[in-house]
Amino acid sequence: MAEFTVNPTRYDPYKTHMFRIKWDKEYVAGLSKMGPLTRTTAPVSHRVGGDPSHDRRSPGLTTYTSVQFDRGVTHDPAFEAWANKVASYTAPGISLPDFRKDVTVDVFNEANQLVLSYHLYRCWVSEYTALPALDAATAAVAIQSIKIELEGWERDTSVTEPKELVV
Repeated sequence: MAEFTVNPTRYDPYKTHMFRIKWDKEYVAGLSKMGPLTRTTAPVSHRVGGDPSHDRRSPGLTTYTSVQFDRGVTHDPAFEAWANKVASYTAPGISLPDFRKDVTVDVFNEANQLVLSYHLYRCWVSEYTALPALDAATAAVAIQSIKIELEGWERDTSVTEPKELVV
């Protein structure tokens, strides 16, 4: 079976550097790294009365791991503004819609065509790094990050494999 049905001559999987993250209907500027989307379903062991010497396993609680977004420090306030909403959750006038967001992860091929899309649901910022450790002895880029908690994700099946352009 071909790994790519629309482009059967394609053998290389998609690259990890062609992605964009969107929340509040806009792409987030300058994102350089995103952690993996991972879920785990815990097994629940039980025994059947007619077979007391063997245990059975059923799916139990499903959990979704936190996801970290990194980007170079700029003047774009998107990370800090979202993190501040969570940090001030107990302030008057802050409600659930103010600090939870649905996030979309779009993955593109080398021709900048959308090939995969995932929706992350009910996300909120649990950790924010405004500035990394600063070191005058290096020439590293200053990276800020947010870690988000989420309550689920799913692939957008309406995004299908595009016909790749032949150059």
